[in-house]
Amino acid sequence: MQVFTIPVTPFMQNCRVIVCPETQATAIVDPGGEAEKIIAQLDTLGLVPSMILLTHAHLDHVGASTELGEHFNIEIIGPHQGDQFWLEALPMQSQMFGFPNHAAFLPSKWLNDGDKVNVGNLALEVRHCPGHAPGHVVFYEPNSKQVLVGDVLFKGSVGRTDFPKGDAAQLKQSIQDKLFTLPDEVVVHSGHGENTSIGFEKATNPFMSGRFG
Repeated sequence: MQVFTIPVTPFMQNCRVIVCPETQATAIVDPGGEAEKIIAQLDTLGLVPSMILLTHAHLDHVGASTELGEHFNIEIIGPHQGDQFWLEALPMQSQMFGFPNHAAFLPSKWLNDGDKVNVGNLALEVRHCPGHAPGHVVFYEPNSKQVLVGDVLFKGSVGRTDFPKGDAAQLKQSIQDKLFTLPDEVVVHSGHGENTSIGFEKATNPFMSGRFG
């Protein structure tokens, strides 16, 4: 699986473009904003996306979804239905985060733990990882040993849990059960900041070791 990163919004959110190297099938993951920048990068790469995938429904991860969906005439898929209230509250989120007003929307399809999403020959495994947001999911591609985790896990940190329906204990359990059970060499693509690996975070993450949080 090829992964291209497009940082967007003042929050420097990592919008990812994932590509099946065999078929060139493409998906946009978490387009947080700046639709024109994402479109320009796709044009430069010569890629045409077939879907938009969302890990969770915080505005800095979904802000360009409807514009891109209409531009490319593609479906928005995910996250888990636990985040429906966040999507319905997008106008409120716009005010809360200081973003331009964004109308509420719902995806074409919700995702559940254990689902598979096919992008060309890639079969992404969906794992439900609540805690940062109740409907948060991650996408694991086992052949290339890569996982797109949104705001669940970061290099040396974990997702914040002080938003409505956040739960610190639940987040740690999600990481323990759904991420730390993956092979150590799996590359972790986080929603903000640098990439890391499962093994590195298992060995050093202070929030999971009990040193913090």
